[in-house]
This record gives sequence, C-alpha cells and structure tokens, in this order.
Amino acid sequence: MEPNVGETDRTLRLAAGMLLGILGAIGALGQATFSPLIGVLLFVVGLVLLGTGFTRTCLLYRPLGIDTRSKR
Repeated sequence: MEPNVGETDRTLRLAAGMLLGILGAIGALGQATFSPLIGVLLFVVGLVLLGTGFTRTCLLYRPLGIDTRSKR
C-alpha cells in the first residue's frame, strides 16, 4: 500500500495514539473516573492511531481520496 499520511498528520496520530492508549489502559484497569468499557475503546482507538502513524497509511483516506503528504 502506498503511504498517504504526511509528517504533521503522522506526528499528531502518534501523539494522540500514545495519549489515548495510556488513558485507555488506565481506564480499562478501573483506575479512572470513566467506565472500563470506555477505557477499552480509548485503548483500541489509540492502537489504531499508532498503527496508522507508524505505517503512514490510513485506510479511511483511500476511499475519500485524501493524501496529506507534501507534493514536492
């Protein structure tokens, strides 16, 4: 698959993925003010963001025709 995630997009995905992953893990263990189910959902979204950030490929961008890489 051809990458379609640019540098700024990638940086934001990695940062948000780490934050959501940590919050989700804390919530899933029952140590947060929100329910463990919300924690699991946050953790999964965080993993997806980290995965798309590392691979530089977003499957949702493909059908929408979005490409955030610079066109140099």
